[in-house]
Amino acid sequence: MRILVVEDEKKTASFIRKALQAEGFAVDVCHSGDDALAATSATPFDGIVLDIMLPGRDGLSVLRQLRERRNATPVLLLSARGEVDERVEGLNTGADDYLPKPFVIAELVARVRALGRRGGENKSTILRIANFALDTVKHEAYREQTKIELTSREYLLLEYLMRSQGRICSRMAILEKVWSYDFDPGSNLVDVCIKRVREKIDDGFEPKLLHTVRGLGYVLKEPK
Repeated sequence: MRILVVEDEKKTASFIRKALQAEGFAVDVCHSGDDALAATSATPFDGIVLDIMLPGRDGLSVLRQLRERRNATPVLLLSARGEVDERVEGLNTGADDYLPKPFVIAELVARVRALGRRGGENKSTILRIANFALDTVKHEAYREQTKIELTSREYLLLEYLMRSQGRICSRMAILEKVWSYDFDPGSNLVDVCIKRVREKIDDGFEPKLLHTVRGLGYVLKEPK
């Protein structure tokens, strides 16, 4: 599952992102309402964690815009205020759930999982390319009829590549999406993980799906 976290407090956003990644979610982060709207236009998400108190365009305005665009992605609202009127307005605007700050991270993770179940009622949870399938709810991968065992990081990498099918993903983009901004961009984390994933999904199978584009990055695609 890919989750968008919209939170202007960078420490809080990083805390949420790391907690969700530890539970196997792929996480993108935005720090403003305008960036969130741009991200949702470019990328399909399975759920959105949306802070109400954002600079400029606030969370309720973002939510209203999403629903006006007929974007039905489940949304969990966060707010430090917690007034009943604000909760009611958020739910009436189209939010699926509400969590006041400060929160216990285990509860936030549980509520995000519930968002995923709710969203899954309306769309397929299986990503496919050729004879490879990735189940984004069960976190399982299959090539033909063979189940492929993945670590949590390998799964996150594969989900990111699957959702970017046919597009070249740079090493920096993969570091940002699959790891975090805290890692040294000069490290070989991406290369090592790509090698392991390629061995698991391509060795012994046809067609080959994971390709290196020299000097640019990696792409998951079916050969023409």
